[in-house]
Amino acid sequence: MSNMTVWTRRNPFAEFDALVRNAFGPTESWPTETAFTPATEIVRDGDDALVRLDLPGVDVENDVTVEVHDGQLVVRGERKSEHSEEHEGQSMREVRYGSFRRTFKLPTRSTSDDISANYDCGVLTVRVAGAHKSIEPQRISVGRQAQRAAVDGQTAPEQPAVESAE
Repeated sequence: MSNMTVWTRRNPFAEFDALVRNAFGPTESWPTETAFTPATEIVRDGDDALVRLDLPGVDVENDVTVEVHDGQLVVRGERKSEHSEEHEGQSMREVRYGSFRRTFKLPTRSTSDDISANYDCGVLTVRVAGAHKSIEPQRISVGRQAQRAAVDGQTAPEQPAVESAE
């Protein structure tokens, strides 16, 4: 028998990933078996933002809510799917279920009136109107005379602090 050493290359990233998952990963209090995260895509459509969530087989009218809460768009719901079939006297029944909650930060100027949602072909599309609308910058005037007068101890005439960009 020979003494042969097998060298293996360590992957520090995999070790760090395992460390983080063990420290912060799911615990028994988190229902990972019953939760799912729908695939999401956020795209720009002119000045609007479109949030698309893949929810095939979900009864959107009864099991999904879209709401604005504390400056966030909140989409949550539940998936319930049941399939059964019989073949040669044997029956098979498959039940899939789970709940989800996704939140997206909204621009400060967005309200619930700016948001609309529709569902088509398994995709929930939420439109946030004006999410990318640019805000005209306001010009702030810098007054030297007021600063110099303050240093000299004199009073300077009042000047407007903010000028309109118009």
